[in-house]
Amino acid sequence: MPVLDLSPQLNDNLWPAKAFAGEVVPFRATAFREGHDAIGVMLHLTAPNGRESRHPMRLTVPGTDRYEAFARLDLPGAYTYRVRAYSDDYATWVHNAAIKIPAGIDVELTFLIGSTLLAAAAKDLGRPVPERRLFAAAGKTLANRKLPLETRFAVVSDPALAAAAVLRPVSSLDTFSATRTVRVERTRAGVGSWYEFFPRSEGAVPLGDGRWQSGTFRTAADRLPAVAAMGFDVLYLPPIHPIGRAFRKGPNNTLDAGENDPGSPWAIGSADGGHDAINPELGTIDDFVFFLGAARAEGIEVAIDLALQASPDHPWVTQHPEWFTTLPDGTIAYAENPPKKYQDIYPINFDNDPDGIRAEVLRLVRYWIGVGVNIFRVDNPHTKPLDFWEWLIGEVNTEFPDVVFLAEAFTRPALLQGLAKVGFQQSYTYFTWRNTKEELEEFFEGLAHETADFLRPNLFVNTPDILSEYLQFGGPAAFKIRAALAATAAPTWGLYAGFELFESVARPGAEENIDNEKYEFRPRDFAKAEALGKSLSPFLALLNRIRADHPALRQLRNLDIHSSDDDSILVYSKYLAAEFTDDGRADALIIVANVDPHSVRETVVHLDVTRFGLPLGAHFEVEDLITGSVWTWSADNFVRLDAFTEPVHILRVKTPATTPDQKGLAE
Repeated sequence: MPVLDLSPQLNDNLWPAKAFAGEVVPFRATAFREGHDAIGVMLHLTAPNGRESRHPMRLTVPGTDRYEAFARLDLPGAYTYRVRAYSDDYATWVHNAAIKIPAGIDVELTFLIGSTLLAAAAKDLGRPVPERRLFAAAGKTLANRKLPLETRFAVVSDPALAAAAVLRPVSSLDTFSATRTVRVERTRAGVGSWYEFFPRSEGAVPLGDGRWQSGTFRTAADRLPAVAAMGFDVLYLPPIHPIGRAFRKGPNNTLDAGENDPGSPWAIGSADGGHDAINPELGTIDDFVFFLGAARAEGIEVAIDLALQASPDHPWVTQHPEWFTTLPDGTIAYAENPPKKYQDIYPINFDNDPDGIRAEVLRLVRYWIGVGVNIFRVDNPHTKPLDFWEWLIGEVNTEFPDVVFLAEAFTRPALLQGLAKVGFQQSYTYFTWRNTKEELEEFFEGLAHETADFLRPNLFVNTPDILSEYLQFGGPAAFKIRAALAATAAPTWGLYAGFELFESVARPGAEENIDNEKYEFRPRDFAKAEALGKSLSPFLALLNRIRADHPALRQLRNLDIHSSDDDSILVYSKYLAAEFTDDGRADALIIVANVDPHSVRETVVHLDVTRFGLPLGAHFEVEDLITGSVWTWSADNFVRLDAFTEPVHILRVKTPATTPDQKGLAE
């Protein structure tokens, strides 16, 4: 039988599909046969430990011949799967018997066919003994002409027989698909709440004469308990290496840096060393190891930046000038993305001495892994060859399978997706520029159902380079909306420090903060803002608590879009069936967001309740996890969302009401 269009799999099986430990993955295939006899389709899944499990696949939509089954992949490593199609002889017989016997057509012949099938199944030594006895007894009942017709016919609808014939079918003409692989990585590769800060700003002190005393890893460690209290479990640090002096940038990316300006951390390298050195203003390698330990004690992993570029002062420039591009006038080309210019940075030319560059980068990554780093945020990976990343990530993950690479890839879709296919565990996305209901529906649908086999989005709400117009002009409501969407739509999200303080003033003509922290110290009084009620920190902590409490939010592929009558009210649900949760209870949430931060909206939302495990016509209670309010809902519900108070509902679906016409509905 044809078994076609397997999923998950990538282009011509060039790379394995991806999942993370604990992810519920849909497996799909198209299968059919000639004629009218029933077929069955079974997923055969082999875990990294060699254990095989079987999962009956159901027809998704009648007439499509498209089948699916869901499986939770819990073990890191390579899973393999095949799909088996077969002639379901027992189901075919049940279908025919249910028609023929009541009509008096070929009654004894039909009973004979059924008894013969069941007798053969009873002799199958691959079945459990109780099941073999069940089949044998049913076969004898069908064959016994002394029994009343009704007794014999009851076998056709016996639920015990039907259940037994699902997992171990009475079948023939078994046909297996090709074998495909799903690479499962540790949970952190797909689930996490990220926070970014510049360690030099944490504890920085102005000295009054234009000079600053830089924050260090020791002073930055004092910020870790507050980061953990907000529920963030990954802390990303911009480059921690020495910063070059040549062409150092001043405030707001100016070319006239003063003696006391700290420069951009991405201008890596000076007389103090390169990518394997620590900026002495931040401390020593021992101070960094202390910082890593302090973070671990708070339940936080530290990610560092892997920025493959150099300042003009980097040791590479003199030791390996062939690694850069020399222009006809003898100068080395600096980085630029017109109209942006980065005179303080030399990009690496990967076409020059690729073997030498590869060896050096692998050495660097191994070095920092040895120090205690297992997560790397990669700067501008789309400006380096794709085959380089395929090689590097493959080499590193073969030796260190727990290492995670996040691609800072704000680039064309094909290139962004290509980076994910060749190995990047996570990727930045276009989320910061998707703000309307229509844009977000299309964007979320694509992430959950079109690219989830290989691309894991990390929904950062802002970065040092990106302060979107939505945040610039949307007020505090915009910050709340974006955080709630990022935290609920994907299992991995993040933000850059200052977001919780509603920092929204941009450099004129740019999409980044004025007085950008990339070029100067930016100490912040987070505690004072929170004491004055001018901080989003409590809301961020609430979002991360909700994520911790609800496993449905730690999945990507389970997002379903619903509808509303208002062009600014976005509605989606996240659902995880009881069979896939640790406590055996289904988890369903409905997110309703007013994405217009300047308005109060009243409308009706329309739900497909079957998408979160309820029957059509069901009434059910929902609890708003933000406010604590409880309502009784159905498929169509009135909502009022005030952007100036609470612009988002995060609704937990509680026990359904007993009848659709139940009285006493909550207001």
